[in-house]
Amino acid sequence: MSTKSTPPCLDLEITGNLAWVTFNNPAARNALTWPMYEELKIICDALAKNIDIRVVIFRGAGDKAFVSGSDIQQFVDLQKDEAYEVAVDQIFASLQQLLMPTIAMIEGLAVGSGLLMATACDFRISTIEARFGIPVAKTLGNCLSPSNLSWIAAHLDFPTVKKMLLTAELIKAPELRESGYLYQTVVPSEIHEAVNALAVKLAALAPITQKSSKLTLARLLQSNLPDCTDLMRETYNSADFREGVNAFLEGRSPQWTGK
Repeated sequence: MSTKSTPPCLDLEITGNLAWVTFNNPAARNALTWPMYEELKIICDALAKNIDIRVVIFRGAGDKAFVSGSDIQQFVDLQKDEAYEVAVDQIFASLQQLLMPTIAMIEGLAVGSGLLMATACDFRISTIEARFGIPVAKTLGNCLSPSNLSWIAAHLDFPTVKKMLLTAELIKAPELRESGYLYQTVVPSEIHEAVNALAVKLAALAPITQKSSKLTLARLLQSNLPDCTDLMRETYNSADFREGVNAFLEGRSPQWTGK
């Protein structure tokens, strides 16, 4: 079974007890438009009801990026409200709480929402050349919700998260393999084989045990989250955020003022 449409979109292919979800927007390095975010929730909600699916693999179209972030054009209408982060939280929750194991197959860039997407998966396998980060301090001047930041901090150590957020540096795959964030790194020609091997291994194990284990961990991470509405509102209502969006769309470097 497969469902494919014209990019930008998400493609779903089901082979036996494995589901393959492809972020298909290669012209923009698989940047996510808002309809793609909505498609992701619809697909995750449907897969959660399909008891025949044992593992879900997420990947990007082509070899340049897993997901390079969000389509910046959509921020033009959202740049005066932190509601974007709240809405994205709900969409990511549908991925984080899928009942079966999930694998992110990462080639090229996994940045911004691409890093969030990869981290929402249970396992990550990447090429050696892959790079990861959240360079919002350099690009848009926006921020993450406490839910997403808590999730990333639980999968990466705090110094690495601070490095990503405060310096806007991208981190190479070998460093994240050593930290345990990446399950495996391989040369590009071997990534399909490596991902399929892990998927087959996971699909052979007890699904109810897997469900209970991953959902218990998810609930632990989501308990006692702080209310950071004031910080998100300040960021999304700032002149700096409007400057970041406009500068990106105009192809120039933003001029930050701290206002």
